[in-house]
Amino acid sequence: MAFTLEIGKKAPFFKLPATNGNMYQVTEFKEKLLVVFFTCNHCPYVIGSDEVTRKTVEKFAPKGVRFIGINSNSKNTYEEDSFPNMVKRMYEHKFPWLYLYDETQEVAMSYGALRTPHFFVFDQHRKLIYTGRAVDNPKDASKITVNDLENALDEFIAGNEISVKVTNPIGCNVKWDGKDKHWMPADACDLVFVNQT
Repeated sequence: MAFTLEIGKKAPFFKLPATNGNMYQVTEFKEKLLVVFFTCNHCPYVIGSDEVTRKTVEKFAPKGVRFIGINSNSKNTYEEDSFPNMVKRMYEHKFPWLYLYDETQEVAMSYGALRTPHFFVFDQHRKLIYTGRAVDNPKDASKITVNDLENALDEFIAGNEISVKVTNPIGCNVKWDGKDKHWMPADACDLVFVNQT
Protein backbone atom coordinates (compact mmCIF):
# COMPACT_ATOMS: atom_id res chain seq x y z
CA MET A 1 0.00 0.00 0.00
CA ALA A 2 1.36 3.43 -0.97
CA PHE A 3 2.10 5.96 1.76
CA THR A 4 0.27 8.77 -0.03
CA LEU A 5 -3.42 8.40 -0.88
CA GLU A 6 -3.83 7.17 -4.44
CA ILE A 7 -6.11 8.50 -7.19
CA GLY A 8 -9.63 7.08 -6.85
CA LYS A 9 -9.38 6.46 -3.10
CA LYS A 10 -11.94 7.92 -0.68
CA ALA A 11 -11.10 10.88 1.55
CA PRO A 12 -10.00 9.52 4.95
CA PHE A 13 -12.17 10.64 7.84
CA PHE A 14 -11.13 13.45 10.12
CA LYS A 15 -12.69 15.46 12.92
CA LEU A 16 -10.47 18.37 13.90
CA PRO A 17 -10.59 21.73 15.68
CA ALA A 18 -10.37 24.91 13.62
CA THR A 19 -8.91 28.30 14.44
CA ASN A 20 -12.45 29.71 14.56
CA GLY A 21 -13.25 27.63 17.65
CA ASN A 22 -15.40 25.01 15.91
CA MET A 23 -14.87 21.33 15.18
CA TYR A 24 -15.20 20.04 11.62
CA GLN A 25 -15.37 16.59 10.09
CA VAL A 26 -14.79 15.66 6.49
CA THR A 27 -18.31 14.30 6.00
CA GLU A 28 -20.05 17.61 6.73
CA PHE A 29 -18.75 19.46 3.69
CA LYS A 30 -21.36 19.28 0.95
CA GLU A 31 -19.70 21.26 -1.83
CA LYS A 32 -19.18 19.70 -5.26
CA LEU A 33 -15.41 19.52 -4.81
CA LEU A 34 -13.28 19.42 -1.67
CA VAL A 35 -9.65 20.54 -1.58
CA VAL A 36 -7.76 19.40 1.51
CA PHE A 37 -4.27 20.81 1.78
CA PHE A 38 -1.60 20.28 4.38
CA THR A 39 0.03 23.54 5.36
CA CYS A 40 1.61 25.27 8.35
CA ASN A 41 2.66 28.64 9.75
CA HIS A 42 6.40 28.87 9.15
CA CYS A 43 7.35 27.13 5.88
CA PRO A 44 8.72 29.54 3.24
CA TYR A 45 6.99 27.53 0.50
CA VAL A 46 3.66 28.05 2.25
CA ILE A 47 4.31 31.72 2.96
CA GLY A 48 5.52 32.29 -0.60
CA SER A 49 2.35 30.86 -2.15
CA ASP A 50 -0.40 31.76 0.34
CA GLU A 51 -1.59 34.70 -1.75
CA VAL A 52 -1.66 32.50 -4.86
CA THR A 53 -3.77 30.01 -2.92
CA ARG A 54 -6.03 32.85 -1.78
CA LYS A 55 -6.67 33.79 -5.43
CA THR A 56 -7.40 30.15 -6.29
CA VAL A 57 -9.93 29.92 -3.44
CA GLU A 58 -11.59 33.19 -4.48
CA LYS A 59 -11.81 31.94 -8.08
CA PHE A 60 -13.21 28.48 -7.34
CA ALA A 61 -15.31 28.88 -4.17
CA PRO A 62 -18.20 30.36 -6.20
CA LYS A 63 -18.01 27.26 -8.42
CA GLY A 64 -18.71 24.89 -5.53
CA VAL A 65 -15.18 24.13 -4.35
CA ARG A 66 -14.40 24.07 -0.60
CA PHE A 67 -10.85 24.52 0.68
CA ILE A 68 -9.67 23.07 4.00
CA GLY A 69 -6.16 23.76 5.30
CA ILE A 70 -4.73 21.33 7.86
CA ASN A 71 -1.64 21.92 9.98
CA SER A 72 -0.14 18.60 11.10
CA ASN A 73 3.29 19.90 12.04
CA SER A 74 4.51 19.10 15.55
CA LYS A 75 4.77 22.15 17.79
CA ASN A 76 7.58 20.26 19.55
CA THR A 77 9.59 20.41 16.34
CA TYR A 78 8.53 23.93 15.37
CA GLU A 79 6.92 26.04 18.12
CA GLU A 80 5.82 28.45 15.39
CA ASP A 81 3.37 25.79 14.19
CA SER A 82 1.43 25.67 17.47
CA PHE A 83 -2.34 26.14 17.53
CA PRO A 84 -2.18 29.62 19.15
CA ASN A 85 0.12 30.70 16.30
CA MET A 86 -2.36 29.26 13.80
CA VAL A 87 -5.10 31.40 15.34
CA LYS A 88 -2.84 34.44 15.23
CA ARG A 89 -1.93 33.84 11.58
CA MET A 90 -5.56 33.49 10.48
CA TYR A 91 -6.48 36.65 12.39
CA GLU A 92 -3.67 38.59 10.74
CA HIS A 93 -4.15 37.34 7.18
CA LYS A 94 -7.86 36.46 7.08
CA PHE A 95 -7.32 33.60 4.67
CA PRO A 96 -10.54 32.40 2.95
CA TRP A 97 -10.24 28.77 4.04
CA LEU A 98 -10.81 26.81 7.22
CA TYR A 99 -7.61 26.08 9.13
CA LEU A 100 -7.68 22.85 11.13
CA TYR A 101 -5.19 21.43 13.62
CA ASP A 102 -4.09 17.79 13.40
CA GLU A 103 -2.18 17.64 16.69
CA THR A 104 -1.89 13.83 16.76
CA GLN A 105 -0.67 13.78 13.12
CA GLU A 106 -3.05 10.88 12.46
CA VAL A 107 -4.75 12.73 9.61
CA ALA A 108 -1.44 13.54 7.92
CA MET A 109 -0.56 9.85 8.10
CA SER A 110 -3.94 8.73 6.75
CA TYR A 111 -3.65 11.06 3.75
CA GLY A 112 0.06 10.48 3.32
CA ALA A 113 0.97 14.16 3.45
CA LEU A 114 4.55 14.62 2.32
CA ARG A 115 5.19 18.34 2.40
CA THR A 116 3.77 21.74 3.17
CA PRO A 117 1.93 22.55 1.06
CA HIS A 118 0.46 19.28 -0.29
CA PHE A 119 -2.94 19.38 -2.01
CA PHE A 120 -5.61 16.67 -2.32
CA VAL A 121 -8.69 17.27 -4.51
CA PHE A 122 -11.81 15.13 -4.03
CA ASP A 123 -14.88 14.91 -6.28
CA GLN A 124 -18.53 14.94 -5.16
CA HIS A 125 -18.22 11.30 -4.08
CA ARG A 126 -15.09 12.28 -2.14
CA LYS A 127 -12.82 10.22 -4.33
CA LEU A 128 -9.34 11.59 -4.99
CA ILE A 129 -8.98 13.14 -8.45
CA TYR A 130 -5.75 15.15 -8.03
CA THR A 131 -2.84 15.21 -5.59
CA GLY A 132 0.46 17.08 -5.39
CA ARG A 133 1.56 20.67 -5.78
CA ALA A 134 -0.52 23.72 -6.58
CA VAL A 135 2.20 25.59 -8.46
CA ASP A 136 5.69 24.86 -9.75
CA ASN A 137 7.43 27.55 -7.68
CA PRO A 138 5.59 28.06 -4.38
CA LYS A 139 8.56 29.76 -2.73
CA ASP A 140 8.68 32.61 -5.26
CA ALA A 141 5.34 33.46 -6.84
CA SER A 142 7.03 35.69 -9.43
CA LYS A 143 8.60 32.57 -10.97
CA ILE A 144 5.44 30.46 -11.27
CA THR A 145 4.92 29.09 -14.79
CA VAL A 146 2.14 26.55 -14.15
CA ASN A 147 -0.71 26.14 -11.67
CA ASP A 148 -1.47 22.42 -11.67
CA LEU A 149 -4.18 22.77 -9.03
CA GLU A 150 -6.14 25.34 -11.02
CA ASN A 151 -5.66 23.35 -14.22
CA ALA A 152 -7.09 20.23 -12.54
CA LEU A 153 -10.06 22.15 -11.11
CA ASP A 154 -10.77 23.89 -14.43
CA GLU A 155 -10.66 20.63 -16.37
CA PHE A 156 -12.89 18.74 -13.94
CA ILE A 157 -15.47 21.52 -13.65
CA ALA A 158 -15.61 21.73 -17.45
CA GLY A 159 -16.43 18.02 -17.55
CA ASN A 160 -13.09 16.98 -18.99
CA GLU A 161 -10.59 14.36 -17.91
CA ILE A 162 -7.89 15.80 -15.67
CA SER A 163 -4.76 15.71 -17.82
CA VAL A 164 -2.26 15.69 -14.93
CA LYS A 165 -3.64 13.87 -11.88
CA VAL A 166 -0.43 13.50 -9.85
CA THR A 167 2.48 15.85 -9.27
CA ASN A 168 5.14 15.95 -6.60
CA PRO A 169 4.38 18.44 -3.83
CA ILE A 170 7.07 21.10 -3.41
CA GLY A 171 7.78 22.39 0.08
CA CYS A 172 9.10 21.63 3.54
CA ASN A 173 8.76 18.16 4.99
CA VAL A 174 5.90 17.63 7.41
CA LYS A 175 7.46 18.05 10.87
CA TRP A 176 6.81 14.69 12.53
CA ASP A 177 6.78 14.63 16.32
CA GLY A 178 9.96 13.26 17.87
CA LYS A 179 11.75 13.14 14.53
CA ASP A 180 14.45 15.20 12.88
CA LYS A 181 13.12 18.20 10.92
CA HIS A 182 13.99 16.49 7.63
CA TRP A 183 12.71 13.00 8.50
CA MET A 184 10.17 11.33 6.25
CA PRO A 185 8.48 7.93 6.69
CA ALA A 186 10.40 5.09 5.03
CA ASP A 187 7.58 4.40 2.58
CA ALA A 188 7.18 8.05 1.51
CA CYS A 189 8.34 8.41 -2.06
CA ASP A 190 8.35 10.31 -5.34
CA LEU A 191 4.67 10.34 -6.38
CA VAL A 192 5.22 10.95 -10.08
CA PHE A 193 7.78 8.16 -10.38
CA VAL A 194 5.46 5.72 -8.59
CA ASN A 195 2.49 6.61 -10.82
CA GLN A 196 4.51 6.24 -14.01
CA THR A 197 5.66 2.70 -13.31
